[in-house]
Amino acid sequence: MSMNIGTGGGSGEPEVMVEMNMTPLIDVMLVLIIMLIITIPIQNHSVNLNLPVGNPPPPPVPPVVVTIGIDFDGTLSWNDETVDRATIDTRLGEAGAKAVADQPEVHLKPNKLAEYKYVAGVMASAQRQGVTKIGLIGNEQFVQ
Repeated sequence: MSMNIGTGGGSGEPEVMVEMNMTPLIDVMLVLIIMLIITIPIQNHSVNLNLPVGNPPPPPVPPVVVTIGIDFDGTLSWNDETVDRATIDTRLGEAGAKAVADQPEVHLKPNKLAEYKYVAGVMASAQRQGVTKIGLIGNEQFVQ
């Protein structure tokens, strides 16, 4: 708030104030902003999915399961039979050449002390050979 002090002069008439009072304008603007904020709907960042209801029927034929073991020193085994890397690649190639529905499930079972490069190498070979059904088993050994 300001006070207008006259410049002197002998007349008793006050000077005319030419400034606009901004307080009511600011109050009205604040009320409008609050009303705008209240009326904006809450945004949901969710994705609606149509999930199946009930249990799916069991497959007519149980899938073939192949277990690839990786030991701490990088030794590979195919269904508990010790093999070398070239043999793993050829067997994964044979599995990947089949139709997707007929491919065996490849269960990768690394040792807790196995280096990541051995596990990643086998997974990269499986992907390169076209194997689509692959999973890691024995993950409970890594929980501490």
